[in-house]
Amino acid sequence: MRVAGCDYRTVWLDGSTVRAVNQALLPHRFEIAALATHGDTAGAIRDMVVRGAPAIGAAGGFGMAQVFLEAPSELPARVEYVEQGYQRLRLTRPTAQNLFYALERVRQAGLAQIDPAQAASAAMAEALAYADQDAAACLRIGQLGAPLIREGATVLTHCNAGWLACVDWGTALAPIYVAHRAGRKLKVLADETRPRLQGMSLTAWELAAEGVSVEIIADNAAGFFMRSGGVDLVITGADRIAANGDTANKIGTYEKALCARASGIPFYIAAPSSTFDLNCPDGQGIPIEERSGEEVTSVVGLDEQGRLVKVRIAPAGVSARNPAFDVTPAELITGIITEKGIIRPTAQDIARVIAPAIG
Repeated sequence: MRVAGCDYRTVWLDGSTVRAVNQALLPHRFEIAALATHGDTAGAIRDMVVRGAPAIGAAGGFGMAQVFLEAPSELPARVEYVEQGYQRLRLTRPTAQNLFYALERVRQAGLAQIDPAQAASAAMAEALAYADQDAAACLRIGQLGAPLIREGATVLTHCNAGWLACVDWGTALAPIYVAHRAGRKLKVLADETRPRLQGMSLTAWELAAEGVSVEIIADNAAGFFMRSGGVDLVITGADRIAANGDTANKIGTYEKALCARASGIPFYIAAPSSTFDLNCPDGQGIPIEERSGEEVTSVVGLDEQGRLVKVRIAPAGVSARNPAFDVTPAELITGIITEKGIIRPTAQDIARVIAPAIG
């Protein structure tokens, strides 16, 4: 995607350094973070410098390649270092399935080679292949999903499932980008997405940069706009999709699905094959990350001098709960837009279409 006249991916490998758009600074500042070690990469995933399930997967894959590059040549120290690095990266974020899928792919590619240099080379090649495949899958999601967006439609989305959440193109926003570049007039309502405000700070920023008409709405205004006829279609991303189609996504997605069902509005999930966890039978088995309550009780923004500052908005001494995701039952989902086609959220269709894609 293009920012200030330059084309970027969200995360990429530059030699042995992982470079990523620092999403914690957006929309006020655009900077590229340089992550020299797998520890730096793990920290960037944990602290949401890199976020969005597909982007987390790519960053994790690059981090795993860094592990092989950094590992000592001697055994058994090499085996121990690789295992410790693998576990360190796994523990950064518990919900996004793409992370575990990419880590395992890169880890197995490296372990298949005995020579340390060849192991590092194989791991790096696999990480790069994963990133390229993610970008291609997201473009295909855009191409397959764009026909769902009619001329003049208003699309509601939640959180950020665009270019910033993936290597390129996005998931939920990919059909919007493809339709927009084809000349179709459309509008997007972007939920602000409390508590980290990814819809406000990231989705609105990247859509505006692309020239897509976008308006930010408060999270609790979505039902109003759906019931009053102001929304034609809802598309969100996903962090993990169970074998039966139950889907974990940013907290608040379940509420949007309920409102869409009550208002007769199609509700679609957009995600690549790597987001599916066929070993998880249903949504009850999806681990839900609970983050610091400080994300709820405080906000970050620009002061009058243009400095990024954090301010507390909750009463002193009052704590907060902060689940980062919720699960939308399959029966509330109209369809899942994947690079393999738009499929019904059923165990049968997922097994038929997705199982061959992820092996």
